[in-house]
Amino acid sequence: MERAVRIHKYGPAEVLSFEPIEVPLPGPGEALIRHTAIGLNFVEVYFRRGTFKVPALPATLGNEGAGIVEAIGPGVTGVQIGDRVVYADGPLGAYATVRLYPADQLVRIPDAISDRQAAASFLRGTTARMLLKEVAPLKAGDTVLFHAAAGGVGLLFTQWARSLGIRVIGTVSHERKAEAARRAGCIEVINYATEDFVERVRDITSGEGVAAVFDAVGCDTALKSLATLKPRGVLALFGEASGSPPDINPSLLAPKSLYVTWPIRPVYMATPAQRQASATDLFDAIGGGILDVGPNQIFALDDIVAAHRELESRKIVGAAVITP
Repeated sequence: MERAVRIHKYGPAEVLSFEPIEVPLPGPGEALIRHTAIGLNFVEVYFRRGTFKVPALPATLGNEGAGIVEAIGPGVTGVQIGDRVVYADGPLGAYATVRLYPADQLVRIPDAISDRQAAASFLRGTTARMLLKEVAPLKAGDTVLFHAAAGGVGLLFTQWARSLGIRVIGTVSHERKAEAARRAGCIEVINYATEDFVERVRDITSGEGVAAVFDAVGCDTALKSLATLKPRGVLALFGEASGSPPDINPSLLAPKSLYVTWPIRPVYMATPAQRQASATDLFDAIGGGILDVGPNQIFALDDIVAAHRELESRKIVGAAVITP
């Protein structure tokens, strides 16, 4: 029997429940995917809590997965039955053994990349690439600050940045995560729960500040991050693990002509060509040994509640995947 994990109301991890599903037939432009690995991402906690709203309840969560194309609908030409594919950021529904997905949003997985590597890295890796190569005008020799540097995106960003000659100061919420950030290539690691990261950044940069701050923590760090930036620096917000960032008065930006943005992947990967270019760059970096994408932890689908508890408590270091 095929299964899906659904929520009927917003709430804690315990609202996740299993339900049987029928194998659907793909309609025009759709492909039927049998999952072999499913990404586990903090954004799914937002949807489960109701921080981000699902289109309708009940809902199947999950927005990243890898698997095999088992059937295609009318008009599909980009993928074939038997292809190994990965996806992210389209319709929710990855927490299932099988699902339908828009075929033109699927990306083929190269032979050198495993399904688990793809599911562990596609969302995080293309996000890291977006931040590193498109959001801020960075160059070799620049120093940046990355909050939650031991998270899935942070570890990939730091590895990739190091290969390009960009220096990363990382922050972590727990000292046990600091070593992972150092191994990825952070030049300094700050525990923002016990240290004043603004003062530490000033010390590390001899008062110059950083070219950019990448912040998925949100409420606890956003305003202070502005103080770490050098003139014309960029604050890129892309998450709210500690809650929504406070409103930022534009007058706070004026003294140093700072920039604030909230980049999202669907805008930067809006077309098949953009999606493929980003995926190719990511897979080349994995295949070339620039990126170690894990996964560091593997949960069975039956353990989805426990997986969400660990995700929400920030106990997971790096990437984790779910196996159906």
